[in-house]
Amino acid sequence: MKKVELLSPAGDFEKLKMAILYGADAVYMAGKQFGLRAFSTNFDQDDLKAGIKYAHMHNVKAYVTMNIMAHQSDFEGMREYIKYLETCGVDAVIVSDPGIFSLVREVSPLMEIHISTQASVTNARGCIFWHNAGAKRIVLARELTLAEIIEISNEIPDSLELEVFIHGSMCVSYSGRCLLSNHFTGRDGNRGKCAQPCRWKYYVSEENRRDNPLEIAQDERGTYLFNSQDLCMIEYIPQLMKAGIHSFKIEGRIKGAFYAATATKAYREAIDLYTKDPDNYATDPRWVVDLGKTVHREFNTGFFFDKPMDKAQIFSGDSYMREATVVGIIKEYNPKTKRIIVEQRNKIFEGDKLEIVSPRGRHLDVIAQDLRDDMDNAIESTPHAKMLFSMPMRVPVDPESFIRRLGDKDTAARNK
Repeated sequence: MKKVELLSPAGDFEKLKMAILYGADAVYMAGKQFGLRAFSTNFDQDDLKAGIKYAHMHNVKAYVTMNIMAHQSDFEGMREYIKYLETCGVDAVIVSDPGIFSLVREVSPLMEIHISTQASVTNARGCIFWHNAGAKRIVLARELTLAEIIEISNEIPDSLELEVFIHGSMCVSYSGRCLLSNHFTGRDGNRGKCAQPCRWKYYVSEENRRDNPLEIAQDERGTYLFNSQDLCMIEYIPQLMKAGIHSFKIEGRIKGAFYAATATKAYREAIDLYTKDPDNYATDPRWVVDLGKTVHREFNTGFFFDKPMDKAQIFSGDSYMREATVVGIIKEYNPKTKRIIVEQRNKIFEGDKLEIVSPRGRHLDVIAQDLRDDMDNAIESTPHAKMLFSMPMRVPVDPESFIRRLGDKDTAARNK
């Protein structure tokens, strides 16, 4: 079976590290310029070099986004930036603008180029056009059905790769064509500064009654006209694996490290299980539960099985569903003392019910007890941000495992 790449988001070095440790085959990241997630922390030049080096040390590929729709002023410094990426050994750049594409080809003729979903490629002829120009991979527009993707795969040369988003936020407009942010705030979403106006609440007014706007409400929580639900294809891995796709992409560079780790781990396990024994493959319901503990809107399958049309995938809530409360990240396990050293992320107390989420294997339930600070003094809680503390652990635990607090709903679900 052809190996399928799992491509995970890396909004900063911590997220890059977590995505890699939790099973990514490749990560995508951005510098401080030229990428479409200007409000992610992103990477300065030193961090870019370090991030690419860290990825390669773990046999993981690193792609850098340069997918803005460039204006004249955006080309300032771009030539030098491309040369720097080449010296860093980047595995590919992701672009959407023909001008940027041509400059990359000119400055670094051997650099691999992937065409961003922002280019809205929706057909085989478009794929072949970019391939003839020198592109190695096409990140298809999110608005394609699975049947269309299969048809495109069958019509393009084997030397051209296809990449498809399988999880995360969806654009309300056609890929790469949203103008609302620019219109309302002057922040150009196509140059990396989207204000996400599709998440705002809207009113309508009749031309002769503009002083009496009507809220578009479906229930007491309101309806948000442009709010897309989030994509989640964890239950459809067999169909995706058979579609001729080379890379499965997880969206979410501006989301947290726990999201990057959890989403990567779930899809890693699903891909590996299907590859090992496709005939007896079955979705593990725990993957769905785990993904539900990350920051997300209601899940759906996007355009994969039908075009929403009058069944538009509108999210009717006013906020994201919040991820499980991460209270710490394990930095070390001491086999002599059988204790873990933890870096605090949220306050916990003696007696709290906790769950450890590790890069490999299922989760482990523990009770917070015998808490000690970094001077080995007994403490009843962990009140200080990023303080180091320790607690006993009966079995070895991998570094960079997350500790999250179990709520009443989690406990009830696990006791069923």
